[in-house]
Amino acid sequence: PALGQRGVNIMEFCKAFNDKTKSMAGKPIPVEITVYKDKKFDFKIKSPPASFFIKEAAKLKGGSKEPGRNIVASITKKQAEDIAKQKMNDLNAIDLEEAVKIIAGSARSMGIEVKE
Repeated sequence: PALGQRGVNIMEFCKAFNDKTKSMAGKPIPVEITVYKDKKFDFKIKSPPASFFIKEAAKLKGGSKEPGRNIVASITKKQAEDIAKQKMNDLNAIDLEEAVKIIAGSARSMGIEVKE
């Protein structure tokens, strides 16, 4: 509805979006859309959320209902590094080490432990 309200041709957007994301089928894809006054648009594809990659690495459908108390799974530090590399452009991190800490924090908030 938000695109239609701004006069964007929804079919044109869907076609362009599907063309750019066909290699990412089955993954949630965040997108940032800029709509101009002439109703043309640009969009920027971002990488899937860290939680998606963490659940995928831990082979889970969801996180813990009580993340502070109940650990439901674990991932290795290597897996956290791999996720951080994929998310590096979207994270507010200076280097890979900082990015891994962010991913580890996300995992902890889901009740997933990061092991050495």
